[in-house]
Amino acid sequence: MAPIADLPSPQVPELGFSISHQKVELDIDLLSQRLKGRTEITINPHSRDLKNVRLNCRQCELTRFSVNGRPAAGVAYEDPYSRTTLPWRAGIHQYHMLQQRLEGSLKDPPEEELVITLPRNIRIDELDPYSEEAQNLLLSKTLGGTKRDSGDGSAIDLTQSSRTAIEQTARFTPITLYIEYIVEKVRDGMHFVGWEEGDFRYPHAYSTNSLSPGAACCLFPCLDELTSRCTWEISIKCQRTIGDAFQRSSRSSTQMQVKSTSGMSNGINGGHRPPSVDDKYRSFSDEDKALDLAVICTGDMTDEIIDPQDPTRKTTSFICTTAISSQHVGFAIGPFEHIDLAEFRESDEDDRLGQNAVPIHGFCLPGRVEEIKNTCLPLAKAVDFFTMTYGAYPFSNYKICFVDDLHPDILDTGSLSICSNRLLFPEDVIEPLDRVSRQLIHALASQWIGINIVPKEPSDTWVVVGIAYFITNVFMKKLSGNNEYRYNAKRAADRVIELDVDRPSLYDTGPLITLDPSELEFLELKAPLVLFILDRRLTKAGGSSGLSRIISRIFLNARVGDLPNSAINTPYFVRTCEKLGHLKLDVFIAQWVEGAGCPKFQVSQRFNKKKLVVEMMIKQVQAENIKDRDLDSRIFMRDVKEERNAVYAGPIQPAFTGPMTIRIHEADGTPYEHIVEIKDAKTTFDIPYSTKYKRLKRSRRQKERTAAASGIDYNGDGNDDALLYSLGDILQSEEEMKEWQLSEWSKEDEERMNQESYEWIRMDADFEWICRMSVQMPAYMYVSQLQQDRDVVAQLESLQWIASVPPHPLVSTVAVRTLMDQRYFHGIRTAAAAILTRNARDELGWIGRVHLEKAFQEFFCYPDSPMTRSNDFSDRASYYMQCAIPLAIAKVRDANGKSPFLVRSFLLDKLKYNDNSNNEYSDCHYLAVLMRALAEAVASKPAPTMHDVDEFEDDGGDDQHFFDTCLEEIDRYRRIDEWIPSYHNVLSTTALDCKRMLAKAGIVDTTAADFLEYTQDGTSEYLRLNAFANLMDLGMAKNNAMLRWFLFVLSTDPSPFVRQQMLLIFGRTLGAIAIGESSEAEEGKAAQQDGLIIEQEGSTEGRKADLARKQTIVGALNALKDELSANGVLKQEMWKALKSPSLSLQHMGELLDICELLYSPETEMVVVLKYPRYWQCKKTGKGKVFFSRSNRIRTTPMPKRQVLPPIAVSTHPPIKRENSTPMPPPIPRLSFKPLKKPTVQRTASTSSMDSVPQSPAAGGEGEAPKPLKLKLNFGKLKGAGGAGSP
Repeated sequence: MAPIADLPSPQVPELGFSISHQKVELDIDLLSQRLKGRTEITINPHSRDLKNVRLNCRQCELTRFSVNGRPAAGVAYEDPYSRTTLPWRAGIHQYHMLQQRLEGSLKDPPEEELVITLPRNIRIDELDPYSEEAQNLLLSKTLGGTKRDSGDGSAIDLTQSSRTAIEQTARFTPITLYIEYIVEKVRDGMHFVGWEEGDFRYPHAYSTNSLSPGAACCLFPCLDELTSRCTWEISIKCQRTIGDAFQRSSRSSTQMQVKSTSGMSNGINGGHRPPSVDDKYRSFSDEDKALDLAVICTGDMTDEIIDPQDPTRKTTSFICTTAISSQHVGFAIGPFEHIDLAEFRESDEDDRLGQNAVPIHGFCLPGRVEEIKNTCLPLAKAVDFFTMTYGAYPFSNYKICFVDDLHPDILDTGSLSICSNRLLFPEDVIEPLDRVSRQLIHALASQWIGINIVPKEPSDTWVVVGIAYFITNVFMKKLSGNNEYRYNAKRAADRVIELDVDRPSLYDTGPLITLDPSELEFLELKAPLVLFILDRRLTKAGGSSGLSRIISRIFLNARVGDLPNSAINTPYFVRTCEKLGHLKLDVFIAQWVEGAGCPKFQVSQRFNKKKLVVEMMIKQVQAENIKDRDLDSRIFMRDVKEERNAVYAGPIQPAFTGPMTIRIHEADGTPYEHIVEIKDAKTTFDIPYSTKYKRLKRSRRQKERTAAASGIDYNGDGNDDALLYSLGDILQSEEEMKEWQLSEWSKEDEERMNQESYEWIRMDADFEWICRMSVQMPAYMYVSQLQQDRDVVAQLESLQWIASVPPHPLVSTVAVRTLMDQRYFHGIRTAAAAILTRNARDELGWIGRVHLEKAFQEFFCYPDSPMTRSNDFSDRASYYMQCAIPLAIAKVRDANGKSPFLVRSFLLDKLKYNDNSNNEYSDCHYLAVLMRALAEAVASKPAPTMHDVDEFEDDGGDDQHFFDTCLEEIDRYRRIDEWIPSYHNVLSTTALDCKRMLAKAGIVDTTAADFLEYTQDGTSEYLRLNAFANLMDLGMAKNNAMLRWFLFVLSTDPSPFVRQQMLLIFGRTLGAIAIGESSEAEEGKAAQQDGLIIEQEGSTEGRKADLARKQTIVGALNALKDELSANGVLKQEMWKALKSPSLSLQHMGELLDICELLYSPETEMVVVLKYPRYWQCKKTGKGKVFFSRSNRIRTTPMPKRQVLPPIAVSTHPPIKRENSTPMPPPIPRLSFKPLKKPTVQRTASTSSMDSVPQSPAAGGEGEAPKPLKLKLNFGKLKGAGGAGSP
């Protein structure tokens, strides 16, 4: 594959201008959620021919605009939110018509909504970019007179960066646009919390930025593109205190009456009532009313002025002197408490940095100060590390603010990170420590790259994401240690190998990150790993400091202006690496960035005694035995979107090339490293053998064991005692081996070990590959690697191979020694516990279960007693083991796939007698582990029936009473959580998960009401989402009432986080229905309840359809349509959801995508006509009658009245009529007067016409026709419908 060329990629049409500075003023009424704003945009034309300026602008009502102080020649603007409904009666089958109306706004990048035509008298002259006039002009626009003469460092930096900008863009006379606008009801771009009736949280509001364009332009007109960067001046005007915000009820309540009835989800019937402002105001205490509303925004605060005309309002101004995009402008307004997080900086660091120390400010809602101090503890250390390692911080300070209802966990904006309160945790909670710390460190790292430096094209996103997470992981290594760092890297590599199947390359994944959340998750997983192995190769090849030096140079180039627009692309990154690392990276980039997939190696080795070499063969097998991947309901929507958008997987690479380090641990214990070059799919080579000593380590071990049994201290001073055992050398005495039922190597194994010429061979010892390695070595070599190699990656690789071998007592012995040795890293011990589960077999005497239970008793119980000691979580490694062992025991199964009674009894006792009275840490997560383990074990055994009495009598007391006891114990903790809430209600959510597991296994009978009570408004968002997820997992999507409630909450809930999670749950539910998971669960449950399994051969077509349903997108979508397309309730509620005013455009787009899966489009417009109504009359007396329309409608047509056709003059003889029947008289009466005979009945008419000849049939046969004279008289009618006079 050819390397990436530095060529321009396909782009949208050139706009013809760039923005150098933008000034934004927002006047926000928090109670009515109304916004009034104005913006001043300084535009640098790229040519003299600029006629139109195209900007992004949504949900705004423009009131005034000018160009250089003159009225614009023309303004074209169409708000995309005005196109969110069809202006005629339509249904779900017209979804495509709505999709077409929103297509321009949903694509990436979206179409510009605002087009301003420049006046003809605006001249655009070319300027000398180095002239004083050009520099002063742009600098005055950029600085705004704020810091120009202040003499501080930021002004100097701004001047330098602005001069660089002048050289690049200021070639023509700048143009100033001035726009005033109003947003009557903010729908997108900003979220309000606590302002509604029934919401008792502290009121606050914040901007909601997103990866996809369209959020920033909802608050002010701008160029909503990541690469459109400029400096900013921002002024925000709002109420001064909470009391001031709610005291404006006289003016705001009227506006709130027009608030949509579906803005919140307080009930299913009536939507949401407008808030009673007076009641809300009275609900606050005087102390809360006096809380100041702080404004936190991107940039540096310059002033805060109270409005002289209205002392209840204030204006806070900010300036951002670093050029950033509109997507990285954010702010928050609320009664935030301020915490100086720089006080956690160590004194020596503070002295060393001096004035270069970056101020760190934390903001949280009242009452959460201690939580933010505990959560943000590493930030001060991290910002100092990044500054010293990678260069100066790009802004003057760093702010972090925690809010409610935030959809992503963190929103990255310039110098400000808006974070969700879900990340906060108290100091007595252990579980989220590592995860949350890494998220916050990454948010800080994004200020350097992600905000200050952005990708030039979407395909270059991997560079920005990879570097940000790489430097995050480097600091986490400093924070948590090298073992944690390498262990997490190995686990991430294994995860990438598992996921990188039928996926596009890193380079092609960048443009897809807005397609589905899993695309960005994969990019965040693989990109830093690719940089990790690149760092290993650069360090080894060039002898330099690796990638850290290169990243530091990139940051420096961006700061001094050598990186144009601070936008990095892949060729620039590659050139920098090659220049500083002195290594060509064409092949590396082609394989790991442009290419997809990961290599899989099979290694075989043999020692040649004659040549004294190790003969090795490395074969790559990633292109062999490729199987079709079964669809997964969790990623079903991603697969569908990729299929619809023609996203294709990268081709499988037959061979990856590059250097690989092989470390051979020879007989004397000395490791010898050899670097080989992998150049083909099959590589063979010889490695020279260095040691001349025989392998005598096993004899040393035997001497140690013999001496220990005799009570003699064995020192070993011979040459054959050069090797020392460091790990796993516990439980060696005869008494311990007997007590623990341990096994030892057989004599044959010992003899074979003594004949080996080396201890073990370690492939890829320096972790330079993301690969799956299968090395053909004897088991005792893997055990040697586990016990003697101090690298945690080598130990994990050994355990992964040991886990793949068949169960054996010796395997259990090695695993339990690893588990019991506290010198091992806790992740290695956890993996050893999982291996013991596989060795808990009846044919082995349940040795794995015995070892697990004995290990738990040894660590956490009283001596010689199964009673658990009081919890002590002060040692984190011990805490992780206390959680891992019960989970491993819960997975023990007998030959029938059922959990033994002793396992369930063990778990029940540990849950029942848990004691946390003397522990300074919360045990909520540990209890959740025990509850989940018990439910998993119980769910493996079907509920007892009348036919199973004998079986339960022989099962040691396993009866209905035991099941009831387990359920009661789980429910007891759920009730406790209602009175004493745990962290994030983890006990209640776990109890619901347990109930769902038991219900799917047929243990308990559940109804929707068991979960429905937790879906109500006012419940914790974790509980609500968990309840909805469990309901959908139990197949409640086929319940129309539940489906109606689910879609109502999805479309009307005020929390964007809840709406997004509900969409994800809906996607997983559709995936489960499409691939048949719900059908299989129902069939399995029915089989268990009936106690009878009927096996029946299906038809060939049925089996093919079932296979296609599980493996192909087309088959799954056809099955999904068959299941749901005819559901009338789903059609109705989906269409209601699409019309909800609470949904953002992004969520509407996702619902429209779902409609595309379920329904066939029908292009039609339904014409609606009103039924006619009958008239009624009423006599009012004195000759008056009152006519009015009645409520009675007519649904059938009236009978046709007989009306004579127009009479034409004919030349035929007149018709002779005899004994003719009189006709019913119509309203106009006609009279016929013959000249002689016969007489014809007259009709009401007053006008005369020419005579009409008679028909021959009217007279006698052969009689000459008689002329007939017709006279029509028109006059007044007599009576109601009577005949008139002739």
